[in-house]
Amino acid sequence: MAAEIAPDPTRPGELTLRAIVLGLALAAVLGAANVYLGLKVGMTVSASIPAAVVAMLILRRVLGGGTVLEANQVQTAASAGESLAAGILFTVPALVLIGAWAQFDFWATTFIAIAGGWLGVLFMIPMRRVFIEESPELPYPEGVACASVLEAGADTAGPEDGQAVVRGGILGATVKLAVAFFGILQSSIEGAVTAAGVRPFFIGADLSPALLAVGYIVRLEVALQIFLGGVLGWLVLLPLAPEMVALLAPESSALVDASSAGFEGSAADRAWALWSNGIRYVGVGAMAVGGLHALFRVRAGLGRALVELRKGWSSRADSDALRVDLSSGTIAFFTALAIGIVGILYWRFTGDAGVTALATLIMVVASFFFVGVASYIVGLVGNSNSPVSGMTITAVLMTGGLLWLFGYTGVQGMVATLGVAAIVCCAACTAGDVCNDLKTGSLVGASPRQQQKMQLAGVVVAAFVMAPVLQLLHDAYGIGSRELAAPQASLFASLARGFFGGEYLPWGLVGLGAGVGIAVLFVDRMIESRGASFRLHLMPIAVGLYLPFGLAVPIVVGGLIEWAGRRRQAESTTSSTQKGILFASGVVAGEALVGVGIAMLIGSGIDGPDLGFAPNGMVSLFAALAVVGVFAMASRPRAAD
Repeated sequence: MAAEIAPDPTRPGELTLRAIVLGLALAAVLGAANVYLGLKVGMTVSASIPAAVVAMLILRRVLGGGTVLEANQVQTAASAGESLAAGILFTVPALVLIGAWAQFDFWATTFIAIAGGWLGVLFMIPMRRVFIEESPELPYPEGVACASVLEAGADTAGPEDGQAVVRGGILGATVKLAVAFFGILQSSIEGAVTAAGVRPFFIGADLSPALLAVGYIVRLEVALQIFLGGVLGWLVLLPLAPEMVALLAPESSALVDASSAGFEGSAADRAWALWSNGIRYVGVGAMAVGGLHALFRVRAGLGRALVELRKGWSSRADSDALRVDLSSGTIAFFTALAIGIVGILYWRFTGDAGVTALATLIMVVASFFFVGVASYIVGLVGNSNSPVSGMTITAVLMTGGLLWLFGYTGVQGMVATLGVAAIVCCAACTAGDVCNDLKTGSLVGASPRQQQKMQLAGVVVAAFVMAPVLQLLHDAYGIGSRELAAPQASLFASLARGFFGGEYLPWGLVGLGAGVGIAVLFVDRMIESRGASFRLHLMPIAVGLYLPFGLAVPIVVGGLIEWAGRRRQAESTTSSTQKGILFASGVVAGEALVGVGIAMLIGSGIDGPDLGFAPNGMVSLFAALAVVGVFAMASRPRAAD
């Protein structure tokens, strides 16, 4: 690991005007792109490394200058937009899905994003020393990688890096246009058969280069575990679902029969009905166990962070540690402002002083707690693998349970529960990103105070993008549809309705998922005790259980492409290997931004042209194979010179 460099306050070229403008612009663009990706696949990808490379390219090749510290500030702001998008899209669409909002409330969504993002930044600051300077057991894989990219890019950033991003963007954009605008390719290739009249066997894959890119970026280990969850859910549990649902969730069994009756026995539609009303709740239970396990793992680090927080407000710390961080007065002011914004929002949502006070108190405690959890886990496994969904599920269950005990019901209880979840999720997502960026900054000699300013500004700019993009996508595709499944938001909406809306929740299936989660943790402990390098991570498996199977297939293919490239080019240079990441990031951005653009056209009443060519399954299959081939060739690292 590279040695940390002490920040030098006299060193020029860090928080410059061009770094601020470029960073905030990328925060808005990458935030919008990750809203689309997160609604589609239920996860986002870290923007730090692509933003760092793009920053070096623009600063050096376009603006004719730039320093590593400026590029670090750009990626700091850009990644703040990406992480805030995750917090918003995981939770806020649930307010539309439960019917509390007819459409996305611009000002409410914006202030949820600002308040939650600010709390994530501000609560993490007193923990910086504990998690970054005093926790040598935390490797910070993504933070260290980003620092290496910045240092290498200072000398080697060239046109080939930019071309990799552009080529990826063209591939993602072209396929998205062919599927969603011109309608010449199917969005997915799938099929199912039914055994014994009731037992469905389903297989399928989405035609989405962005999913290949996700698998490439998270690498084979994580991609395999998402796929393992999909196999468990769709190929093992789904054929057993009729008996499972009848035994563990009889009311869901009746719902499944009703929802599939109108499809005249279609095997695929029956499979989707069984998954939607049954199997996905197994994933809920597994994710809840993952969230609780994450809390247990970070108990020691969180305790040290609490001690550091107490010191952080002492006069000694104010004259010492906080010289490099924002001052305690600044932290207190913005924290109070954020909590005040949240209180006003909760009052506006519920109109009840009691529920507002209780929800605000729960929000503050849960946000601080999960900020510590997210910060530690990012140091352990990276930002892309942080189990924020599990943490938010825990917050939803805790908040819903407390409000239910205090007698709150109906829409008031649902909105309060989701309001707490939204702030907690934004805070946890942003805090993990903050911790990762501060580690990168410590390795390249950046000032934590300057980075924290950039993070607060990046949150504000990205926050104003969230509601318009969500509304565009909802109008065009429908959030909660198969095009934009919004798995986390759909899950939180179901949990809220189960607590307060009279909706039946299949707790038996949730319990089965909890049992699956405990079994995975037990197997992982056995693997760890034998000293194996491979580990089982519960959250990717749980996400695979919860996602449509068609998403898991291209993700694992992308992971295999990345693994094969590493094996074939073991001697590749770091910069050469990095081009694959840049190409994959371009694919994600290209498909996502074109998806948002098509949504704008649809919202304006402009439909794609009728080319007289109906999408054909066989043509779409060959197109999918061609996309895989192009992706593999374009992302392949070059051998070292």
